[in-house]
Amino acid sequence: MAPPCSSALVLPCLLVIAMAALQSAVVFADTVTAKRPLSGSQSALVSKRRKFALGFFQPENSQHWYLGIWYNQISKHTPVWVANRGTPISNPDTSQLTIATDGNMVLLDNSTTAIWSTNISKIASNSTVGVILDTGNLVLADASNTSIIHWQSFDHFGNTWLPGGKLGRNNKLAGVSTRLVAWKARNDPSPGVFSLELDPNGTSQYLLEWSITQQYWTSGNWTGRIFADVPEMTGCYPSSTYTFDYVNGENESESYFVYDLKDESVLTRFFLSEMGQIQFLTWIYAAKDWMPFWSQPKVKCDVYSLCGPFSVCTENALTSCSCLRGFSEQNVGEWLQGDHTSGCRRNVELQCSSNASVMGRTDGFYTMANVRLPSNAESVVVIGNDQCEQACLRSCSCTAYSYNGSCSLWHGDLINLQDVSAISSQGSSTVLIRLAASELSGQKQKNTKNLITIAIVATSVLVLMIAALFFIFRRRMVKQTTRVEGSLIAFTYRDLKSVTKNFSEKLGGGAFGLVFKGSLPDATVVAVKKLEGFRQGEKQFRAEVSTIGNIQHVNLIRLLGFCSEKSRRLLVYEYMPNGSLDKQLFDNKKHVLSWNTRYQIALGIARGLDYLHEKCRDCIIHCDIKPENILLDGSFAPKVADFGLAKLMGRDISRVLTTARGTVGYIAPEWIAGTAVTAKADVFSYGMTLLEIVSGRRNVQGRRRRQEQQDDGGAAADRPFPLVAAGRLVGGGVGGGRREELVSAVVDCRLGGDADMGEVERACRVACWCIQDDENARPAMATVVQVLEGLVEIGVPPIPRSLQFLAELADQSNYLQFFSDLLPSN
Repeated sequence: MAPPCSSALVLPCLLVIAMAALQSAVVFADTVTAKRPLSGSQSALVSKRRKFALGFFQPENSQHWYLGIWYNQISKHTPVWVANRGTPISNPDTSQLTIATDGNMVLLDNSTTAIWSTNISKIASNSTVGVILDTGNLVLADASNTSIIHWQSFDHFGNTWLPGGKLGRNNKLAGVSTRLVAWKARNDPSPGVFSLELDPNGTSQYLLEWSITQQYWTSGNWTGRIFADVPEMTGCYPSSTYTFDYVNGENESESYFVYDLKDESVLTRFFLSEMGQIQFLTWIYAAKDWMPFWSQPKVKCDVYSLCGPFSVCTENALTSCSCLRGFSEQNVGEWLQGDHTSGCRRNVELQCSSNASVMGRTDGFYTMANVRLPSNAESVVVIGNDQCEQACLRSCSCTAYSYNGSCSLWHGDLINLQDVSAISSQGSSTVLIRLAASELSGQKQKNTKNLITIAIVATSVLVLMIAALFFIFRRRMVKQTTRVEGSLIAFTYRDLKSVTKNFSEKLGGGAFGLVFKGSLPDATVVAVKKLEGFRQGEKQFRAEVSTIGNIQHVNLIRLLGFCSEKSRRLLVYEYMPNGSLDKQLFDNKKHVLSWNTRYQIALGIARGLDYLHEKCRDCIIHCDIKPENILLDGSFAPKVADFGLAKLMGRDISRVLTTARGTVGYIAPEWIAGTAVTAKADVFSYGMTLLEIVSGRRNVQGRRRRQEQQDDGGAAADRPFPLVAAGRLVGGGVGGGRREELVSAVVDCRLGGDADMGEVERACRVACWCIQDDENARPAMATVVQVLEGLVEIGVPPIPRSLQFLAELADQSNYLQFFSDLLPSN
């Protein structure tokens, strides 16, 4: 008999053996068994279609090891689930994931101590396997039929909710739910204090909670399409891309939400950050990074106890948390890692607590103005401020008080104190923090009451003076001048003709009309805009103006009054001494805006637009963002101007843009395509404006202007600047010396390279994301604010196709007319 493999069949036999070995490897590439455990010294297990991996890993900037699941086919290591969150592995090489004799999947440290287990009872020994699925779900399944699942990681979420997972509650077992729990810090996956769960009281809304006890944000109930309080969900993806379903288990054992993506090439996840914000993220392959499409709550200081006790949260600061005066960090190491939840502790204990005083001095108070007060105050009935202070001093547990006609006391830890001085003074209050006498200077302690008394007297005098001036002003105005709803003044045309000296001093003009400088009788300098081509009736005009007049934000120009007589329509604004941004960027050769000023201007514009888009009762789309419509006050703080004109004009934008020739270069592609326009059109215009703020020159320039630059020895400007900036970002990355190259290539040469490299890179990335051709790829303005503040990281954007078109068009002297001809005309 011939041997099993004769010489003629050696090669075929070897091929069969090799294929069998390969098949065996594939079978067990995604599976853990008792005989084939996963050790830290081995490669990770990979799901069948190689979407997810299961293995041992170290978080960034961490010395600890964990067993977890991460995306296998993207360049950025992104864990989505961790088994041993609170118990790191001491040595991954001697640790293993295996199937125990009782059928459970266990993680053994040093191959002996079980530090994690699926902990399922009533499983037959040697009958189960562990499998990592292409959904990112790790399952403990029956060895003979893996469709029979005994345990799954989708029932034990970490900080990430993946498509296909059910995030809900058990209707039969109170308090049992599949909730998201944030990491403690960016490099520490142990359970933090922030969590997200479906309302245990039976509604269809999600709750963000601190320590499971304190609710600080709700999604609003499910409408069948979106959550009521998350309207931006409609802008993340079209309904043809994803499905989002709610199963209301009135007659079932559970109620839950589940979402799935119809396009398997799209990677998306809901993620609860260590800062207490829920984020919706999508992987952008071209940028090789995650892109946030929305996050809640938008204001990070609205996250409960984000900064811990005796700390203040400042929304506009890069370091949002800081200790109050007289306090220092409770845990310096945690603060350095970005975890501020431990808060701050007193430097010197209160004298009341020791029933003694130091050299006859007792506790005193430090005054903090322009703050938003915590809500857990105790109200005390007193006559005045002195009695309120004494009420706090009489209680050893009282740590702060506030008096504003009524007395509020805080006992124990002072949590959720917010500094709002950089945002707006509206709604702000003054709080007095109780400190030991040694923490206060003798002079300050001695004069605290006097200062408060003086402040009250000065405020009263100021109010009386303002009232007197207003009375004089009103008397000097003609009788027809009337006050409308809110604080707007209805001027007559004769009034405004007088205050502008017959419209003699022109400040500027645009598509909506000319602007003149004026001075009211009380010496208040104003800017008066004469609207042109405005056909709305007086009643409608007054109603619209009244609405706009009630919109106030530190980065929006303030409307003071208006005039509506027959066909005349005028608006009266506060006066901005430093004029429009374009004058400072392009025409002012004597004064060059510093990089820090430019960056703050960019951030302020973003905040103003975010307010218009998200925080007004009705979303207001500006429709004409450009440097000419950004005004600067005496300290160069930006104010978005003309934001109400889109609303006043009834959104008849085609006519407005047809006459607004200066807007060419800021128009989003959807304008030209004739499709419906959303707030993302403003995002595009903002991105183009941001690039001009960085470079100090126009994005697109005609042949004549380019020749003038060459004659002046400046840049040739042979390509539009947005294409230059995008090319520098995409072309090889921006690390190390690449950042210096980016600064030298894109920042205004007049600054001599004096710019923060990290901020330049951040600004260019934001701008290039904003000008993407697809409006769904552009971030919301709330995200732009968070990125510029350094709270959210974004990747390198792809180069928009429209920029290539601009590059070709820039060589033509008639490109402005070309764009204008594309726009519809009336």
